[in-house]
Amino acid sequence: MAVHPIWSGTISFSLVAIPVQLVKAVEPGRVSFHLLHRQDYSPLARRMFCPREGVPVAPEEIIRGYEIGPDKYLLITDEELESVSAARSRTIEIVEFIDLEEVDPIYFDHPYYLVPSKGGEKAYRLLVEVMRRTKKAGLAKFVLHEREYLVAVKSVEGALALITLHYWEEILPGEDIFPQEEEMDAAEKSRIKKSIKAMLADFDPGQYADARRQKVIDLLKQKAKEKGQVEAPAVEEEEGEGPADLIAALEESMRQVKQNR
Repeated sequence: MAVHPIWSGTISFSLVAIPVQLVKAVEPGRVSFHLLHRQDYSPLARRMFCPREGVPVAPEEIIRGYEIGPDKYLLITDEELESVSAARSRTIEIVEFIDLEEVDPIYFDHPYYLVPSKGGEKAYRLLVEVMRRTKKAGLAKFVLHEREYLVAVKSVEGALALITLHYWEEILPGEDIFPQEEEMDAAEKSRIKKSIKAMLADFDPGQYADARRQKVIDLLKQKAKEKGQVEAPAVEEEEGEGPADLIAALEESMRQVKQNR
């Protein structure tokens, strides 16, 4: 399978700098569908729509606003956002090494792999081995798509994995969710412990699969054999205004009906 880099740069700490590339570690198994027009199977398009004026809004007329109350916003421009965005960087700078087992899994966000770029293979393998032996992970700040992430870099199966972490202020407090501690009946505690012990097993992810996804794929294969595919009509692009927005047209019709009453 071809590897498509998401980012390329260096991973560094102290006087060490290793050229690497960031690639996907997971591929969501979600089966996606397009929304089609029942009459002719044309793919439907989403549009920005102004409910007050009853018309679609052109991209150049769209601005950003941060809601501070019902129908009250603070306006902000692209330039203002750019001024506070993290500077683009080609470095994953490790600031300290930690024991990843001390990090609550609730902080884990999304995994990636770091693969060596040309010329960095030897230093990469050395770092992988040292981190494996010490069982430590590197904590770093990392900028991707103008956002600064807190990340953990660790050794896994002969390679480096990068895991984006949630910041502590993103974690919701559990005090109001967790039940209050109560004295547990000894017999009940013993029964639960025995049940858990009887069900102990080594984690084998290969035993589990997304059953619904497989059923959807099987259904699509069956439909392809029985009914084949449908084809959407070709859309001719015209200069000037695009096709009328259906919702806007309906709302305009309703407005005229009310005026004529």
